[in-house]
Order: sequence, then C-alpha cells, then structure tokens
Amino acid sequence: MYDLIILGAGPAGMAASIYASRYKINHLVIGSVFSGSLFKAHKIENWPGEKSISGSDLVAKFYEHAKSLGAEIIEEKVVEVSKNNGVFTVKTNLNKTYQTKAILIALGTKHRKLNVPGEEEFLGKGVSYCAVCDGAFFKGKTVAVVGGSNSAAMAAEMLSEYAEKVYIIYRKKPMRCEPVVLERLEKNSKIEIIYNTNVTKVSGDKRVELIEIDNKYKNSDKIRLDGLFIEVGSVPFIDLAKELGVEIDKSGCIIIEASGATNIEGVYAAGDITNGSNGLRQIVTAVSEGAIAATSIYGYLKKK
Repeated sequence: MYDLIILGAGPAGMAASIYASRYKINHLVIGSVFSGSLFKAHKIENWPGEKSISGSDLVAKFYEHAKSLGAEIIEEKVVEVSKNNGVFTVKTNLNKTYQTKAILIALGTKHRKLNVPGEEEFLGKGVSYCAVCDGAFFKGKTVAVVGGSNSAAMAAEMLSEYAEKVYIIYRKKPMRCEPVVLERLEKNSKIEIIYNTNVTKVSGDKRVELIEIDNKYKNSDKIRLDGLFIEVGSVPFIDLAKELGVEIDKSGCIIIEASGATNIEGVYAAGDITNGSNGLRQIVTAVSEGAIAATSIYGYLKKK
C-alpha cells in the first residue's frame, strides 16, 4: 500500500515525485522515463538555468534528481485503475497490482494525426512524428514539416541540419511559434514556409514520394519530397481518467482545481493532460503543476 502512485514519468510526474520525497510521502512512479516527447526534443531553450539543452539530457537530470531522493520508478504500462472503499488499485501490463491512497495522473499527451490518406500506410516509410528519431535518415533529401507551433519550428530547424530542403506547411498565417524562433526560420536558407495550406494526401510507391495540398504551390497542388514530419499538436491520454469518472472538458483535458484536484476525491492531475496553466503546454508549467499537486496531496493525506 502506497500513499501515492504517480501515473506518468514526464516533467509533471518527476516534479511531483521530487516534492513527494521531500514531504516523505511513500510513493511509486509508473511510466516510461526515456521515451516521452520531452526525451525526443532536439533542443530546449526556455528552461530556466539552461540556455540550451537537449530533451534527453534534461530528462536524465529530472530522473537523477528524483532517484537521488529515493523515488521508486518502474517502467510498466498501467492498463486499469479502480477505486474501492477509498483505496485505488492499479494494474499494469505485467499483471502486477499496486494499491494506493491517492493517485496523480500525469500521463501527458500523444501525437495528433492528420488523418489523411496515406498517413498510416507510409508510417515508418517516410512519415514520422519524431524529427529527432528519424531526421538523420534524410541527409541530402527533401522533407516537409506540418504544423505551426514551437515543436514544428524546432523540428524544421533540426531537419535542416540534415536535409537539403525543408518545407513547413501550416494551415494558417503567421506561425504560432515564438517570434525569436520564427526569425531564425526565416533566415535559414534551407527552410521555406508555405502558409494557408493543408496536406490532403500522402503518396508513393514503397516510400513517400509526394504529398497533395489544398492550395496551389508554384502552380501545382503536389509537392515531391522524401519525408513528412507531422507536428500538429497532441491529445491527452485520458482513458484511465475516464475509468475513474474524472471530469473531462470539451478539448479532452482533465478539469482540475488550482490545487490539482479533480472531481474524484483522492485523484489529482498535472501537466499537459490538464486544462490548467491557461492551456500553455510547456515543461515549466508541467513541473509547476506537478509540484502544486504533490503539495496538495500531502495536505490531503494528512487530513485523511
């Protein structure tokens, strides 16, 4: 029996674990530390104290900090969560069962898909959701990044280190990335931004060869390329939260109070999976919500 089980080992989960350890809360973290979206980030430039750091290096620092305080972290996948008589039971893919007095859901998000013909067919054959993972395979090639966020911009910058040509295709104008990042994109001779355009189809023989778009580019509705990187946002992992009856908003995020508490007693949430921080999905806000939730859980457990 634990006092707290943290579902998710990203920034929110790691921050919550650090604070839980300092509060002497007997807790368990369940999640994959070295495979999340932060771990795959090419470069982080807005984490205080680090002018520039790779996602993998920052994840390693979070992990080492949590472990140094005695955190118990296991890399299993939670498949079921239930509540009986005030006690939560957590089951994992290894057929193991853990019990706890409180739950913190910090599972983050998964990549949103374009849902266009050819996307699934060419996944791993030119279509990718991870520039860091696959960028090196496109040395001297032509690629496109779909999206207008910081993630899309950073992916395009990283890909320009390998590819001969990088298109950014964004459905609106201007891009949503930070102005300082957009300025760098516009100065990069390898990168070209195509605004007010959507990808409608991915085609090829055995691998991606071209994409179709809904707006003319150089008098054509097709662009020949070797790779397509999709960065169109993310959707929260909320299936387990739904099993517990946790309230979800229209955008698919867990509704939390300022304390991190949900509508279910003993269930808290933090990070990108919530509607907190005015929708700003950043490492710094995830860490903040994790720390706040752990502090609130400490108070909750003391009262119990």
